[in-house]
Amino acid sequence: MLFEADKEMSLIDNSNPIDPRPLADRLRPESLADYIGQQHLMAADKPLGGLASKGQIHSMILWGPPGTGKTTLAKILATSAGCQWISISAVLSGVKDIRLAVEQAEYYLTQGEKTVLFVDEVHRFNKSQQDAFLPHVEKGTVTFIGATTENPSFEVNAALLSRARVYVLRCLLHDDLVQVVQRGAQALGVEVSAEAERLLIDCVDGDARRCLNILEIACQLNDGMVTEETIVAASGERIRRFDKGGDLFYEQISALHKSIRGSSPDAAIYWFCRMLDGGADPRYIGRRLIRLASEDVGNADPRALELTLAAVSSYERLGKPEGELALAQAVLYLASVPKSDAAYKAFAAAKAFVAQSPTLDVPMHLRNAATGMMKNMGYGEGYRHAHSETSASGAYAAGEDYFPEAMQPQQFYFPQSSGLEDKIRSRLERLRKLDNQAPEKRRDET
Repeated sequence: MLFEADKEMSLIDNSNPIDPRPLADRLRPESLADYIGQQHLMAADKPLGGLASKGQIHSMILWGPPGTGKTTLAKILATSAGCQWISISAVLSGVKDIRLAVEQAEYYLTQGEKTVLFVDEVHRFNKSQQDAFLPHVEKGTVTFIGATTENPSFEVNAALLSRARVYVLRCLLHDDLVQVVQRGAQALGVEVSAEAERLLIDCVDGDARRCLNILEIACQLNDGMVTEETIVAASGERIRRFDKGGDLFYEQISALHKSIRGSSPDAAIYWFCRMLDGGADPRYIGRRLIRLASEDVGNADPRALELTLAAVSSYERLGKPEGELALAQAVLYLASVPKSDAAYKAFAAAKAFVAQSPTLDVPMHLRNAATGMMKNMGYGEGYRHAHSETSASGAYAAGEDYFPEAMQPQQFYFPQSSGLEDKIRSRLERLRKLDNQAPEKRRDET
């Protein structure tokens, strides 16, 4: 058979020079007592800690960043429940491999043994491949455990999600990584200086696997003692947890947007720099800032859109890194000025109204009489040119109706008392009073 039950050896003597496995694999915990981190799930009174202590298991999806212990946790749960273990990777496997794994699980079932089918990178399977698990999970042939770094609500079929509970794993905390470093140093028989430990923990960004990999390389570079210099040499360029098309990307752009909307320039510039540091395309950020200038600042400060457009244009001319300063200026300006979403709401309300309304004719008085025939037909007749009005309001035809005749006037725009929009609100309120005082309205005439 292609798949065999995983019979991992107990913790191998790490001094054995012929063991080719990376340190992270050699130190993979095999029991709940050795598992580090994820206390929000693994504490005795938490969901998975309770399952493991009782020897129970159910189908689940483990979602979290790389190096947070998803595979290890799945193995511990399978072992605690006394289940056989079959593992496949969505990167390398297809429907044929799924079928062979199920056949193996069916054999174990005839022997009175349950099977955990672990699928790494489950989000890489397409819909038909994910569907292949459903009948076997439904019948209880396998207990399905999927691991993914991507948001399951986007990447995993709804049918499979309904049969598996999602658990979110978090990046390891500082104290968790201290334990990881100490365990790795003991296994390698080396001493790690306090400065080297702090630097190592800082550069791995919550990833236990990367922590042990760097530690192992550092040990090879300087046998016996791991210093700051060896960690720098072993770690190479610092890699942030940032996926240009994944959840972290959208979480951070959301944080930037909400910080600007909340008028927090310091938080806004922080998230802006986080995205640049992670490799986000500044032009994408610029496009979001242009949208934000209309959506969240709007007419409270119309200069925001103009300044943001200029910042994006500056970046296009200068590129990195000089052009990033212009975007940073726009971020700080947008976060600092008064806010109004009245234009955004007015646009959304008007779109919705038009979508559900009939196609009404333009009133005759609003039509343009471009030819003599059109004028004879009544186009433009009775139209009051606003600039010709002599009312106290100045250039305003009080009582004039600009909506279709079969439609009651609507109000979509509700200016807020913020920045320039406060003045706009006051002016519109004054004009509405003039409308109410007008002796005759065109709608009344009809």
